[in-house]
This record gives sequence, C-alpha cells and structure tokens, in this order.
Amino acid sequence: MDELSRDTHHLPAETVRLPERGFTIDRRKALIAGALCWAGFAIVVWSVANGRMDVFDRVGLLSGRTGTELALVGPELVREIVRDVTALGGVFLRNLFAIGGVVALLFLRLKREAMLFAMTVITGWLVNGALKLAVGRERPQIVPHLMDASGQSFPSGHSFNAAVVYIAMALAFAALSRRQSVRYTVIGAAMLISAMVAWSRVMLGVHFPSDVVAGWLGGAGWAFMAAALLYRPAKAAAESEAAENLARA
Repeated sequence: MDELSRDTHHLPAETVRLPERGFTIDRRKALIAGALCWAGFAIVVWSVANGRMDVFDRVGLLSGRTGTELALVGPELVREIVRDVTALGGVFLRNLFAIGGVVALLFLRLKREAMLFAMTVITGWLVNGALKLAVGRERPQIVPHLMDASGQSFPSGHSFNAAVVYIAMALAFAALSRRQSVRYTVIGAAMLISAMVAWSRVMLGVHFPSDVVAGWLGGAGWAFMAAALLYRPAKAAAESEAAENLARA
C-alpha cells in the first residue's frame, strides 16, 4: 500500500483530501486516441463525398420511424426523452456545464486543468465552425423533423461540441485520481453520454447518421488531442503571474 493510501486510510470519514495539483493524464495515449478519432472522421468525410454513406444514412433515419407519417417509434415519452438528451448538446446546457466545470476546477485549485478545459472547449467550437463551412451539407428531408434546426448539417454541431465538452470535462476531473480504472470509467461515461446526444439528433430527423458519426469522432478527437497539444500552453497560463494574482483576489 503506497503512502497516499496509508494516509487516507486513517482519515475520518468526513475528511476529504484532494491533490494540490491534478495528476497528469498520459498525453501520449490521448494523442493516439485523438489521431484514431480523426482518422475515422476523415474516412466518413471521404465516404460521404463519394456517396458511400447513402444507404447507411437512409436506413439509420428510417429505423426509428413507423407508419405512413413516419412518426417516431414508441409513446410520447420517447420523444420527450430524446429531446431531453439532445438538449445536453445544445448551446445553453453544454456551455452551462462547461462554465460550471471550469469554476469547480478552480475551487479545487486545479488551475492547470481548468485552463486546459476552457481552451479545449473554445478552440473546439472554432474547429467545428470551420468544418461546417468547409464541408457544407443540407439537412435530411427523408423523415419529418421533430424539432427546429438550422444551418449546415455536416458535421453535427451538437455531436461535435457535446463530445468536446463532456470528454474534455471527464479528462479534467479524471486528473483527481491516480487510478486508471477510475479515469477510464469517468472518460467512458462521458463518451457514452456524448454518443447518446449524437444519436438523438438522428432520432429527431435533423441529421443524417453520417453527420453525427463524423461530429462525434471529430469532437472526441479534438478533446483527446487538445489534452496533449494544449497541455503546455495551459500549464504556462495557469502558472502565470496574472493567474496567481487572480487566485489570490
């Protein structure tokens, strides 16, 4: 049993001990995970551009619909659940969670993780906007839309930004634990939640399946790559004189 385990074993149940600095996420593994996601994104882009995803997109959109009016399968409760899930990737809720995450990390005195998380979210939003302009695609008209949606369809902004926010947040808070099992559980849960947000867009009929697959892969790829590529700038910013003055204010 290591020194930390021995110390915490004798602490009262009401006592919580947090690290003065977060444990560092393995940046090499994060870079590899990010590269794999972006490779998948590139494959989806190529497939869409060459008409290789048409059958997949049509089957995916129709799989959750029934009847001559192509209504969503299941009772009205299903539609409400899908809308609630998709709201997690909407502008208001995802940014609210992002701001709350940054504030919580600062309260925990994890300035490095807070700065890295904020930088990842902001740059991710810029990357997604650039991709939408570069690719461009009209929204599907195969099934009725169950909510209003505007703008370009590829890649899905909900899918991309939800993956960025929730996976980057998981990477930041996973730094509280040195146990890999805890880290993998937290990050895996964030990946699952963001994937649910992505597929909810298909169920609502406002995105092709390839839109959300590409969006999720791109967002997850950016979250992982930023954890590696933006680590040093975030660390420098967290240790700057301005950050120290703000912490003492």
